[in-house]
Amino acid sequence: MYPDPLPQEQRFLDALDQDDWPATPASWTPVTAGLAPAALAELFESQLFSRHLDLQARRLQGRGEAFYTIGSAGHEGNAAVALALRPSDPAFLHYRDAAFLIQRARMVPGQTPLWDLLLSFAASAEDPIAGGRHKVLGSKALSVPPQTSTIASHLPKAMGAAFGLGLRRRLGCEAPKAGHDLVLCSFGDASFNHSTAQGAFNAAGWAAYQGSPMPLLWLCEDNGIGISTPTPEGWVAASMAARPGVHYLACDGLDLLDTWRASREAARLARVHRRPVFLHMRCVRLFGHAGSDAQQAYLSAARIQADESRDPLLYSAGLLRRHGVLSRDAIAALYHHVRERVARVAEEAIRRPRLASAEQVMASIVPPSRPGRARPWQGEPDGKPDTLARRLNRALDRLMQRYPRLVMAGEDIGRKGGVYGVTQQLQSRFGPHRVIDTLLDEQSILGLGIGLAHDDLLPILEIQFLAYLHNAEDQLRGEAATLSFFSAGQYTNPMVVRIAGLGYQKGFGGHFHNDNAIAVLRDIPGLLVACPSNGADAVGLLQEAVRLADEEQRVVVVIEPIALYHQRDLLEEGDGGWCFPDPGPEHRLPVGQPGQWGEGRDLAIVTYGNGVHLSRRAAARLEADGVALRIIDLRWLTAIDHDALCARVADCARILIVDECRRTGSVSEELVTGLIERGVAGERLGRVTAEDSFIPLGRAATATLPSVEGIVDRARRLAGAARAEAPPSPQAGRAHP
Repeated sequence: MYPDPLPQEQRFLDALDQDDWPATPASWTPVTAGLAPAALAELFESQLFSRHLDLQARRLQGRGEAFYTIGSAGHEGNAAVALALRPSDPAFLHYRDAAFLIQRARMVPGQTPLWDLLLSFAASAEDPIAGGRHKVLGSKALSVPPQTSTIASHLPKAMGAAFGLGLRRRLGCEAPKAGHDLVLCSFGDASFNHSTAQGAFNAAGWAAYQGSPMPLLWLCEDNGIGISTPTPEGWVAASMAARPGVHYLACDGLDLLDTWRASREAARLARVHRRPVFLHMRCVRLFGHAGSDAQQAYLSAARIQADESRDPLLYSAGLLRRHGVLSRDAIAALYHHVRERVARVAEEAIRRPRLASAEQVMASIVPPSRPGRARPWQGEPDGKPDTLARRLNRALDRLMQRYPRLVMAGEDIGRKGGVYGVTQQLQSRFGPHRVIDTLLDEQSILGLGIGLAHDDLLPILEIQFLAYLHNAEDQLRGEAATLSFFSAGQYTNPMVVRIAGLGYQKGFGGHFHNDNAIAVLRDIPGLLVACPSNGADAVGLLQEAVRLADEEQRVVVVIEPIALYHQRDLLEEGDGGWCFPDPGPEHRLPVGQPGQWGEGRDLAIVTYGNGVHLSRRAAARLEADGVALRIIDLRWLTAIDHDALCARVADCARILIVDECRRTGSVSEELVTGLIERGVAGERLGRVTAEDSFIPLGRAATATLPSVEGIVDRARRLAGAARAEAPPSPQAGRAHP
């Protein structure tokens, strides 16, 4: 049925009967711009489809059939940008870029962008990109990874993907697609001001300034306002026109010919010179920020009317008429044809199935598996016991040999070899293109890794200290861990992130170098978090983390306890009790598989990281008291197998959880809950945790953390209570990992 016009489209309908359609001051013609008349007409049709999708989304939302109304109205000039690029160029798109997607779909046979986008509006399970999980602009066939609405969070990974194109050449890898030699990233003028965006601009320019290939096209769609806050006139141009390492161009997004001309030149510069180009496209925002936004509350009626008079569809229609491409009647007929077609297809799309269960929603949190690409390793494991840092160093060396696409990146990891020496000599062995010293910006480091993974490389990133993660954590939460979810497993960014963290450093630190807050990582769906307590386990966890990234396309974080990097002894100086031999290249510790020391049944201590070393020291004193105990080393702090853990401790009279992280938001809360849910009585349980405090500098650095004395005291009280209830268990021998 032919829909009644909405107020937002009435101006265009009225303009169809007028002869004074607006025109831009640009003097381009289709001939001088190098654009065939048929291509110009096609761009206008793509603009119309985008506009009517916006209008239809509002109609459907009013009926409860659509769920997303942040539209592209006023930005439809980006269709000309799509035409100027190759459909194989990866495009990380702004959420107002429907016209870009529609135009690109015309360049690839077999595409149905109208149907696909309407399924997305309706949150249908048949939506071919997100499967009904979100309205996103994305398509595997069109080289458009889906983006969520997190402001500017896609810019760092676009920078990483552009850097990865040059890196692939150095590694001798084929491009993922033929002609894949430029990355586009679009965003708005409000997002331009976000620290994430500024960090990405800086990182791209910083790399290009030093001669690193960075074929990246930034597209800033400047409509002059962010929801209700105006962007100062001239601010974007003044900020970028003279930026080192970046070439600045501008165009009028209301004029398809000017936008086409500038986009072609921007793409040429990026491809030929392999450096970042900033294309500043001036446009207008129509209809408000989203369907629920009443812009009358913050814009005057005169301003709204002025914006409506700058409708890019009016400018395009006038362009077509002036150059004899389409008559007024042909334009009107095309407008109504598109309007009716969108309405008709929408009625079909809203009848398609939607997600109905938790299982359906969660099906793509874990990415699909793929064949592994590890090479055999020629060598012999080091049988000499050594520290955690040294074992990690040798494991990284071996992994770099086994995985030719493996690239390491982080602050000071190359020439310096890392703050704690974990990456020493690796850059001299494998070169600065595989062991990359980055700038000091954690958002850019994580974005670099995500982008490299988009280019089918295998990144291992280092965050220098756990406290430094927090200003960049959204790159993991909002980007890395969500990509498979929002693309139904079609796009992935497998990676390993090594983070030096936790407490107990001696002679150095304070809060920013001793951070025991990991809740921010543990509650990200799909993210895996490991934490070794010794050198042998560090090798097993790291090798499994790389296998998980390579074969299962997972995002894995390995938290490495700083205080144990160089710890050699266990009970007394010189005993070498915390040095371990290399367990070999095939030693891997699967997700959820804990380690165990001892078989005693009086007490089970469940812990991880520094807590294992502390508990082993406490065990020597407790055994002298006649307490038969076992120590369970979790190793993995997410995806904990609670049934298996409960089975490990079920025959113990008491269970003590030693958690070096803060009492609130810690692993121990999950552990206690899991045990109680499986029938373990609360009186059998005890906890030793850190206080809910930041970590101070100096001699008080461990005052808020679990200690050997605290573990012994709590264990004695638990064991004493158990003995008062029942005869003590027989002493059992030790079992080593």
